[in-house]
Amino acid sequence: MCTLSVAPRPARQNGRVTSPVRDYDAIVIGAGHNGLVCAAYLARGGMRTLLLEARASVGGTAASEPFGGGTVNICNCDHITFRTTPIAEELRLADHGLRYLDLEPSQMNMTWAGGPAWASHHSLEATLDSIGRSYPGQVDAYRRYANAAIPAVKLVMAAAVDPPSLGGLTRKVLAARGRGVTTLLRWSRRSAADVMRSYFTEEALLGPGLLVGPMVWGISPETPGSGLGALTYAMRHVGTVGRPVGGSGEVPRTLLAAFEAAGGTLRTAAKVAAIDCEGQAVRGVALDDGTEITAGVVVSACNPHDTFLHWLKAPPPQAKDLVRRWQAIPHDDGYESKIDAILTAVPHLRPVVEAGHDGDLGTTYAIAPTVADMDRGSQMMASGGVLERPGLLANVPTVADPSLADPGRHVLSLEALFTPYAHPGGWASSPEPARWLELFGSLAEPGFAGTVADWRAMTPDRYEREFHLPHGHATSFAGGPLAALRNKNPELTRYETDVKGLYLTGAATFPGAGVWGASGRNAATVVLRRGA
Repeated sequence: MCTLSVAPRPARQNGRVTSPVRDYDAIVIGAGHNGLVCAAYLARGGMRTLLLEARASVGGTAASEPFGGGTVNICNCDHITFRTTPIAEELRLADHGLRYLDLEPSQMNMTWAGGPAWASHHSLEATLDSIGRSYPGQVDAYRRYANAAIPAVKLVMAAAVDPPSLGGLTRKVLAARGRGVTTLLRWSRRSAADVMRSYFTEEALLGPGLLVGPMVWGISPETPGSGLGALTYAMRHVGTVGRPVGGSGEVPRTLLAAFEAAGGTLRTAAKVAAIDCEGQAVRGVALDDGTEITAGVVVSACNPHDTFLHWLKAPPPQAKDLVRRWQAIPHDDGYESKIDAILTAVPHLRPVVEAGHDGDLGTTYAIAPTVADMDRGSQMMASGGVLERPGLLANVPTVADPSLADPGRHVLSLEALFTPYAHPGGWASSPEPARWLELFGSLAEPGFAGTVADWRAMTPDRYEREFHLPHGHATSFAGGPLAALRNKNPELTRYETDVKGLYLTGAATFPGAGVWGASGRNAATVVLRRGA
């Protein structure tokens, strides 16, 4: 618990005023995984750090929670990018119990347009072999794609683990001998759909890659400048897809353990009402219960709109342009939903079994609309409509990790895209979620409906209500390291703002969304360099 503090109190030494005595050196707002990462590094760096979380538990949408006799993940639980960072090793998360199960294959790919399913593997050759069994005409195309994309992914991953700078990126480019730069430059100017069409002719190769790229980002694959969304297949050849034993929530749980082991303090059910300033600098925060907490550093791991437009009070003159810019930036609506179902048996998908695979959904199955339907679905969001056959990401995590459910039970995770926040009539009474479950069942072997013991739908309105995401959407940084260097909102890539002592981290800042954690680590690096 924190004591009420009206203002920083001047300390005196030999009669001279020294730096003010503050409640903490740093306050981090929001205990999602980036907030946890940032707070853990600050505490490990010697700063007296307070982590504030509005919910009763930490982790945000990276968390897991009990449902129907199982453990369900708030969002899909395939971790790639987090495992390409040094965070787990540096914070010694294994000492706190974090263990991963590697997934092979790393993804199963299929489309509503029909045709055999094919498997993505960490091994390029194994992937080519799977493609060759059903789509032999696409093997050479995939090899050309991989030759262009893999060096670019390696460069993106290397750039993500440091605050972006021209000098830093130049050193990484030189270390890579320039490989990947041409791809990043060329692809970033094109749409992801155009990039993929320059290699593939089959919807079975086009659709799944664009589903887990631009569609997961909430945009049409035809969007100009979305070309780096075509890197998604190659990411699986660079990083290793895995899931934490016990569910996605093991990452925030062990991050919290590392934070507290370093001396950090967590306060839950603590809603921030204001970020207070004094002179040119941040002064601390005020909670909605009236408590004031002082610190020389405040890091917001929440969305910038709340940070700058709702919480920031009496900003100094140099921050006026910052506030004006964010007043002019629209906040997007949420577009993703998730069904969690408790099953009495593992389903098997017919198109996957017919292609010679197990079909047991141990890995994630990307069930993609056509490229034309993805584009049409993005346009339908303006009126709240949902595609007849939306994009689905399906898996049964209990196949690989039986600890996630009671004996004789299995957990089905089914994400659906696009599912707009502004759905006509609202999501509470919508028949859509039940339709997605039935649609998924139409791909399964007979009897699937009889195995569903319980289910729930997490729709954008619930993400807003239960996870404090305005309109069910978390603002995310778009683009790669090149976009970071020329970003018109520099606080999203520098992590520091025009208010001295006020910093940002989270999905809105470089390198972006997903369970990555690099933003939290980078923000902490900047704070520790600047000092309290």
